[in-house]
Amino acid sequence: MNWLNELYDLYEKNQDLAGEIQTVDRKTRKGIEKTSLVLLPISHTTVTAQITVTIDADGNFISAEPVAEEDKLTIIPVTAESGSRTAGKAPHPLCDNLKYLAGDYMDYYGGGKDGKEKDFSENYQMYLEALQRWSESEYSHEKVTSIYRYLRKGSLIQDLADAGVIRLDDRGKIAQKEKIQAVAQEDAFVRFRVWRPEELDEAALADRWGNSCAECWRDRTLQQCFTEYYRSLPAEKGLSYLSGKVEALSFLQPKKIRNEGDGAKLISSNDEKNFTFRGRFSDKSQAFSIGYEDSQKAHNALKWIIRKQGYSWDSLYVVIWESDMKPLPGLHADTDEICETCEEYEGWGDEEEQQTEYLGTDEIGASKFAAAMRGYGTCLGQASRTVLLALDSATPGRLAMTECKQFESSTYLENISYWHMSCEWQHVKYKNGGPFTFQGMVGVDEIAEALYGTEQKGRLTITGKNNQHLYKEVLKRLLPCISERRKIPLDLVRLAVERASSPMTFKERYNWERILAVACSLVKKQRYEYYAKEVWKVALDTGCEKRDYLFGRLLAVADRVEYRTYDKDDWRETNAQRYMAVFAQKPMRTWKVLEEKLQPYWGKLKPGERMVYKKLIDEIFDNFTVEAYEKDESLSGLYLLGFHSQALALKQKPANEQKEEE
Repeated sequence: MNWLNELYDLYEKNQDLAGEIQTVDRKTRKGIEKTSLVLLPISHTTVTAQITVTIDADGNFISAEPVAEEDKLTIIPVTAESGSRTAGKAPHPLCDNLKYLAGDYMDYYGGGKDGKEKDFSENYQMYLEALQRWSESEYSHEKVTSIYRYLRKGSLIQDLADAGVIRLDDRGKIAQKEKIQAVAQEDAFVRFRVWRPEELDEAALADRWGNSCAECWRDRTLQQCFTEYYRSLPAEKGLSYLSGKVEALSFLQPKKIRNEGDGAKLISSNDEKNFTFRGRFSDKSQAFSIGYEDSQKAHNALKWIIRKQGYSWDSLYVVIWESDMKPLPGLHADTDEICETCEEYEGWGDEEEQQTEYLGTDEIGASKFAAAMRGYGTCLGQASRTVLLALDSATPGRLAMTECKQFESSTYLENISYWHMSCEWQHVKYKNGGPFTFQGMVGVDEIAEALYGTEQKGRLTITGKNNQHLYKEVLKRLLPCISERRKIPLDLVRLAVERASSPMTFKERYNWERILAVACSLVKKQRYEYYAKEVWKVALDTGCEKRDYLFGRLLAVADRVEYRTYDKDDWRETNAQRYMAVFAQKPMRTWKVLEEKLQPYWGKLKPGERMVYKKLIDEIFDNFTVEAYEKDESLSGLYLLGFHSQALALKQKPANEQKEEE
């Protein structure tokens, strides 16, 4: 129950925001997108409305219009039955579909897709009776009374048709092929705007679209009235496992947890026929019992925090928050994104430097990353906690909590820092319209694309509806490594090495180099965790005598020698790239072939440059022992570290090469 307590506590700390629709900028794979979110009041949910009907306080129709795409999120009151309905008829208390609100619906209904005409008269009667009870109660609201006065006239469809919002066919029925925002007209959801008499002057009518007081879905006094009304209704009471108090219980839990179209429920105990609780308990209350308001607060807090700062990979949603809503680095972010926090939050990282073990090479980048992590830490209190939840569903109706962890926030920051420092390597990404190089670790999406991506229009990505789950599977495997310092899965390391050892499968050299850098990061982390804390750096280690590392260096020199003879616009693969996969299996035998193929290219180099490269090959061979060189066994992923480090060193030496030549 700890996760429910955390969510309940989150709601209590932010309940001042309940009922307020906010628009925030969210960073997604497609860029910055505007997202609407709301911390729902008790007994409320959100829907996507298609039609707004405006009436006056006396219940007279004024106008109607389709809902704008950017304003479609609508808060409505719900009961426990209507909030969890699928095929049931339980009506929502105020706003609902046309079949519930329109007394003349059957006069205009043209039949279903099967041609059979159904009777929805009962839906309207159930809705109107429930609305009347609320309107006549002590918890009524002036808007409720106005809406009841209007809808009991039974003329909603006619008014919408006259206003041009609903289109009729030749028979005078609702045209079935017409849609409002991709929703069939007969299934459209309606919300209301109610104007007081003093607001119906010319100035108010001209500016009525911006008047939130008239909009029922934004009226917090109306929300509070329904909460009090629903609380006053008789309900089954029992022991709430969350609060330990005897109160009204909830056995029908909310849905729409991950997104507005999510029908999966996180808690369910109302299955009387199958084996949800049978065989272990005599009734469902023994299996699980939670107070209605406790459940509402926990679920509403979860919906809010997911939309505010959660991230999704296919059907998997992951959300992390700090107990006092202080900012935290995301699990999905790359090192450069975390470092940008220093620029967004003024004063972060200005305090005195702290001595920490550094596992990388780029001291400037490391200092900036450490400053960002210290910046996060300075905002945290002594009792700060971090909660991590991951939700996934195998079926449309059931939602599983695949991860539920709580950390001291300082521990969480240390684990995030360890991940980026232990995987630190040189990576390249697109930023501000061009390539950008940074030291650290790429994000989870980039790792998944390096392991399973294919080239699409020159970019490495995972495409296809059936392949999107690969993002999710990679995150599931890496989540414990990032958040808990678990060891890196060896099969992922092997896969990265195999992909990096096959440059011929990629048209763009940039994509192969991107995979190569990810493979080096994973190999470096593997060597550190599995081989007695070996620390490998991006900088070339000329004193290393390990066989695999030396062979990687040789391959990088062979690649560079041939590439230096190409014209500026020549993007042919070198022999080193073509033979890379074979070289990883039989290095000694393959090197003999590569040396023979290098002979024509030596003569194309300038004398000074040729001397530099031949001297470098001699120096590498000087580090070999005879036994190590003759042992023609396959190379481990360590050879990629030697290859990449040597390649980077050669790219950074044009000035030295010119000096040697002179």
